[in-house]
Amino acid sequence: MNRHSILRVVSKIFIPFIMLFALYVQFHGDFGPGGGFQAGVIFAAAFVLYALIYGVEKARKVLPATATRIMLIVGVLLFAGTGFVGIFLGGNYLDYSALASTVTGGQHLGIFIVELGVGITVAATMVTVFFVFSGQDF
Repeated sequence: MNRHSILRVVSKIFIPFIMLFALYVQFHGDFGPGGGFQAGVIFAAAFVLYALIYGVEKARKVLPATATRIMLIVGVLLFAGTGFVGIFLGGNYLDYSALASTVTGGQHLGIFIVELGVGITVAATMVTVFFVFSGQDF
């Protein structure tokens, strides 16, 4: 029997809950504590746990370098794109009020999109930093 079987079973149970908690922190962030940065770090911690338990090579198959690069690009574009959409709609950069018909609706939508971009960027950055330090290609 493998000497790491307990760790594998426990991590297999906990990793989905860690990712679910990251989603909770992400979507609850505009109403309370949390947000994109915290959710991104929690989400990345699930991948780091997976890599520590199952091996870096297996983790890289789950989340290849191409996927982390795409996540980095999408996250930054969501953040910057939200700002430019505000300009194109007649407001200032990152002026969320211009994003919807009401000021409150625009603020909620803008914060949600920006925090989502931050969460994706932070998660991809943390996973990339872990893989780079583990000796895997960027």
